[in-house]
Amino acid sequence: MGLLDKHGVIERNATLLMVASLLVVSIGGIVEISPLFYIESTIEKVEGMRPYTPLELAGRNIYIREGCYLCHSQMIRPFKDEVERFGHYSLAAESMYDHPFQWGSKRTGPDLARVGNRYSSEWHVRHLTDPRSVVPESVMPTYAFMANTKLEYGQIDNDLITKALETNAVVGVPYTQDMIDNAKADLQAQANPELDSSGLLSRYNNVRIEDFDGNPGEVTEMDALIAYLQMLGTLVDFSTYEPEKNFR
Repeated sequence: MGLLDKHGVIERNATLLMVASLLVVSIGGIVEISPLFYIESTIEKVEGMRPYTPLELAGRNIYIREGCYLCHSQMIRPFKDEVERFGHYSLAAESMYDHPFQWGSKRTGPDLARVGNRYSSEWHVRHLTDPRSVVPESVMPTYAFMANTKLEYGQIDNDLITKALETNAVVGVPYTQDMIDNAKADLQAQANPELDSSGLLSRYNNVRIEDFDGNPGEVTEMDALIAYLQMLGTLVDFSTYEPEKNFR
């Protein structure tokens, strides 16, 4: 009996085919999963990474709420054309505190993994208010309402931002109790340069403090979203980045 004939026996016997399939899938699964029990982490740690500040986290939640990820990826693949256009390819560590992460390859607009500090906050306000005023060919909808929408997370009588930090801490983001207790104050301090920001700066490194929407009277959703965008890709200094030699 030839090899093809033996294969035919398995195909004609439903029970035997199911057992053989389960055996092959089990072996493949064990080969892929077992190494995870012997390594500390699958993510290479890089210097500079930190959890989002309360204002950035609020902005990220707005970014997800508005479906921005449907048109903008945050994943620069290690291809020459992408690196030349967007910057250093994305590292897994840059999304280690993202729940959920924003990787992907669907782009109606450009990738935003390195958009931080590329444009002024005034540019972002114009772009979000009237996209075609700065990018004539843009098909992005307007988000002008954010400039007039007080940030719910920032209301003094509201514990949403505190709860957001607590929830992220449960799933592994290293927010300390000090960060959680001072979430409201840190949110206000980042959006208002006139407030005392010493506590914010002691808890988070590399923080951009600014009246992001140009309206010092209140903290708006525009403030939060722009604070998030201005942070993207700015935490890791790639001029000094070298992969760990023993990382696998």
